[in-house]
Amino acid sequence: MSDDASAQPPTGLPGEDKREVAFEARKLLRRVASGVLATQQDGQPFASLVTPATAPDLSILLWLSTLSEHTRHLAREPRCALMVQGAPEGANPQTAPRLTVTGLAERIEDEALKGRWLGRHPYAALYAGFGDFGLWRVAIGGAAWVGGFARARRFRMEDFLPDPAAVAALAAAEPGILGHVNADHPDAVAVIARHLGGADGDWRLVAVDTDGCDLAAGEAVVRMPFSRPAGDADDVRRELILAARAARAA
Repeated sequence: MSDDASAQPPTGLPGEDKREVAFEARKLLRRVASGVLATQQDGQPFASLVTPATAPDLSILLWLSTLSEHTRHLAREPRCALMVQGAPEGANPQTAPRLTVTGLAERIEDEALKGRWLGRHPYAALYAGFGDFGLWRVAIGGAAWVGGFARARRFRMEDFLPDPAAVAALAAAEPGILGHVNADHPDAVAVIARHLGGADGDWRLVAVDTDGCDLAAGEAVVRMPFSRPAGDADDVRRELILAARAARAA
């Protein structure tokens, strides 16, 4: 796939480390609950609200109905874009951090990735079994970031995507991490979740990736971002300990 966003050189503030900026952008992409999907039909652009999640390798996961226009568009033309944004600093919407990723979409059958999407959107269990719905994955080919005033950057994919070795290591370690933390440290999970804005509840650690982890209680989900990218289970343990200490101190 040819993608102008990955071919053009990166720009940004002088002195900014490209990997740190990429980490900031990835954390936004992983925590959002919704975004705007751009598709096309016969050259006519079309934009729609979608509810993305991310695979461990940062691929975009979408649970889409064949009754939706954008799904029919993707079936005919897989090239698409997704824009996500955070909260603005004040009254000016242009101060909001935002990221646009472009890529190729494909329909897939993968129960583990479906579970990951449902982990970010547990309310969707009500309709996840409907026959017209299916899982789509968007492989990212380009990324453009605006982090604030004069902080625009186009990423090369080798700078933007998480380290493949770290992705593989955490995928292998994730079941053990979840089992240990939820069985032996439920109090720490609960205090972290409340510190991140969650209400009282039966909080559990439900997913881990290189950039953070997801905590859920019923239909509520909060995202715990890491202070730096994690490469293995020890890094995740360190981040959870730091988060629990900060939450208790607050």
